[in-house]
Amino acid sequence: MLLKKQTVWLLTMLSLVVVLSVYYITSPEQKKSDIAAVEEKAKDKVEKKQAKSEAKTTDEKTVVSTVAGDAEFEGLRMKLDEMRDKQKEELTLQMASNLPADQKSKIKDQMDKLTETARKEGILETMIKTMGYDDALVRAEDGKVRVTVKAKKKPSAKEANKIILEVRKEIEDTNFVAVTYQPSK
Repeated sequence: MLLKKQTVWLLTMLSLVVVLSVYYITSPEQKKSDIAAVEEKAKDKVEKKQAKSEAKTTDEKTVVSTVAGDAEFEGLRMKLDEMRDKQKEELTLQMASNLPADQKSKIKDQMDKLTETARKEGILETMIKTMGYDDALVRAEDGKVRVTVKAKKKPSAKEANKIILEVRKEIEDTNFVAVTYQPSK
């Protein structure tokens, strides 16, 4: 009698695994989150603008494009990423040492905060680009957020306030938000 109960239990579990596997394989993919969709739209928009603005030749003369300005922002982003990577390395080395658990927890929190700040900066840059600006660079450090916006025309105070509101929604623990303008060519 005991053998029959074990066999029935085993067959039930196996059939459950098979049913769940079939469901997982045949189920439609999850829809992308709103943030991923916004990032994808902004990326497509930026790629289209870059393709349009690449150097064009007219009457044997070369016209400078906005790609140079975008390269400047990319260079600044790379420097910021390198700086954060160095900080994470130092924190990782500290975690590897023989420290009490509470200090390791604080170090882990610092690493998580660095990662979260970088993620929020990326989201804000994408959101600002979708507001119609050519490019944006967001740098958050020590409760201060500096936003540099690249646009053909100088943004008004009202538009700058919109950017500040978006920054404060995303990064709530900020005391100071500065929006600067850089003309795009």
